[in-house]
Amino acid sequence: MSKTAFIFPGQGGQFVGQGQKWAQADPETAELFRTVDEVAQRPISKLCWEGPLEELSKTENLQLAVLAVGLAAAREFGRAGHEPSFAAGHSLGEFGALALSGTISEEKAIELVARRSELMAKATESRGSMSAILGLDAQTVEAVCELAKSEGMVVAANFNSPQQTVISGESRAVAAAVRFAGLKGGKAVPLPVSGAFHSPLMGKPAELFANVLDGTEFKKPLFPIVPNATGELTDDPALIKELLKKQMVSPVRWTLTVQSLFEAGTEAFLECWPKPYLGPMIRKTLGPQVKARISAAA
Repeated sequence: MSKTAFIFPGQGGQFVGQGQKWAQADPETAELFRTVDEVAQRPISKLCWEGPLEELSKTENLQLAVLAVGLAAAREFGRAGHEPSFAAGHSLGEFGALALSGTISEEKAIELVARRSELMAKATESRGSMSAILGLDAQTVEAVCELAKSEGMVVAANFNSPQQTVISGESRAVAAAVRFAGLKGGKAVPLPVSGAFHSPLMGKPAELFANVLDGTEFKKPLFPIVPNATGELTDDPALIKELLKKQMVSPVRWTLTVQSLFEAGTEAFLECWPKPYLGPMIRKTLGPQVKARISAAA
């Protein structure tokens, strides 16, 4: 039997107009966006549909916006007759996977993301930064991070594909790692983010968010999900919660996530987003010889 993985993106692929046509076409999706607005106590849906992009891209707005659009996209796939065998999400996207699998409700996912985004936005006062390193394998990127630590804290934060690893940390140390990566033939692309996500600089918000998660019930998922912290399939709600507590300071093991899903028999990766964003990373991880279906919800 064919197996399908629903994949939820995190921050980075946002655009003005995202999700609007789905909300206009479906009353339940429109209600989803209204719920997000009510929890946030500000017009997240209007920012999604009208912008401005700068305001939409602020952490406290974007995380809720991306969650809403991802869940709306999952509904579009459901209406088209697709059923998930597995779910996974990149960073913030993990909350979409949790809601889709029934581990937590949609309403609880929205509440948690509202709190998470608030804590992470406050933590950006650390003035850290992130850069994607292209053209080098993960081991080499980790090595240049070690070389740069004389300038401050910097770590490999997102293992996106075999030739793309994002680094995160104190800006001076990130800049040093970028220079070392260039000497080894790598190319660096600064990321338009407001802080050093998935690094030790997120330690304080991670601690506060863990307290929030302690008071949240996690149910056994309807199908396995893949937590970012391990990149391995699980349906153990206690483990899922414990790993989510570490997510802000742990790397996103996306390459391992994709490999785990493929080895579990996934033949279709359906990206819960209006445009391809994670799809190219998945293709680069699986390689051209793998014929899995990879598509967005547009």
